Amino acid sequence: MASEDNKLRPEKTLSGLPLQALYEADPDRETVGAPGTYPFLRGPYATMYRSRRWTMRQFAGFGSPEDTNERFQFLLEEGQDGLSTAFDMPTLMGYDADHPRAFGEVGREGVSISTIADAEILFRDIPLDQVSTSMTINCSASILLA
Repeated sequence: MASEDNKLRPEKTLSGLPLQALYEADPDRETVGAPGTYPFLRGPYATMYRSRRWTMRQFAGFGSPEDTNERFQFLLEEGQDGLSTAFDMPTLMGYDADHPRAFGEVGREGVSISTIADAEILFRDIPLDQVSTSMTINCSASILLA
């Protein structure tokens, strides 16, 4: 006889994929790869967070790329193991610092990034192959990376 718990457990995901009560051998391993391997569909680390701490990042960014780089260097020296970049409103909206709509807003509540040179200064002397970084930016990400 089925228990009440089993009746409440969904049988499918919202995408319509069947759910199993217990997952053992991975039948899709050849297609999706193992965790920590290309194409990274199962995560960037082989054992994910079972063998490493969660990355701790302080949201930081202000003024110029030089100012924020100095803050990033300080955070790393103090033991931070990841960086989270706060951008100013013109950067978030996809405007260069010299655009008329950016007047008075450049560098106020985050770092101002208008060029690839600005981004290079932002992360100068930071070992990006060893430090996890995130950038809180959405709609203008493609503009920033163009």
